[in-house]
Amino acid sequence: MPSQMEFEGKDVEIAVKNASKKLSLPAEKLKYSVISYGSTGIFGLVGAKHARIRVTIPDGAHQKPKKVHTAPPPEQIDIPEENPVSEIPAVLPPPETTLDITPEKTVRPLDETTLRIGKDALQLIVDAITPGATISMETDSEQVLLNISCENSAILIGKGGQTLDAMQYLVEKIINRQNDDRIRVHVDIEGYLKNRRNNLDQMAVSLAAKVKLTGKPASAGQLNAHDRRIIHLALKDDTAVRTQSIGEGLYRKLMIFPKKNTQKKKST
Repeated sequence: MPSQMEFEGKDVEIAVKNASKKLSLPAEKLKYSVISYGSTGIFGLVGAKHARIRVTIPDGAHQKPKKVHTAPPPEQIDIPEENPVSEIPAVLPPPETTLDITPEKTVRPLDETTLRIGKDALQLIVDAITPGATISMETDSEQVLLNISCENSAILIGKGGQTLDAMQYLVEKIINRQNDDRIRVHVDIEGYLKNRRNNLDQMAVSLAAKVKLTGKPASAGQLNAHDRRIIHLALKDDTAVRTQSIGEGLYRKLMIFPKKNTQKKKST
């Protein structure tokens, strides 16, 4: 019976191309049904969803012949009988060349023009929502912090920080548009990010304790990537639970599961 596989892309056409490449079949010979046509989201950025198709695969279509790797014959080195240690032929590399030295990572300075464009874009967005806000910027080699100061911070934060998250997402896209190395962008208002991190850390510990007590998974709800990362890091050293992001889109659900060995110990 033919099997089925699902593929996705920015639109249905790209999803079909991905399936064709993966299965090594011409696109016109693929039999598929469209699960989702996807959506562009807000401004083509926030909330965008990929198109998804389900492809019916003929038997053997995605099976590739196994390559047989033949090991090369071992290199033979003739060592003279007399004084074998001191007269080893020059084909052997000197000891210094066997050292595995990893070069230090080159730190590129952040492009000031690109950062200024991102800051100016954020200022335009903020001014369109509420007047009188100022923005300061702090940078290091890998991330940028844009801190907004204003009297009406609640309107810029939004419910559950959603407005702040949307602004951060847009500015990060703008700043990273011309960069080869991704720069992490954080947009904060009056220390809101620090307070949210503390609250998420407390929630992670509380949910982990509940999971250990009941032996059942618990949900931290739908969170953005930044908040999910905070919970992942808060529980990464806890050997009794594991975290996993489930679902698709900008706000995926984060679940906390008990580890199997913990469940077995509890049942015994």
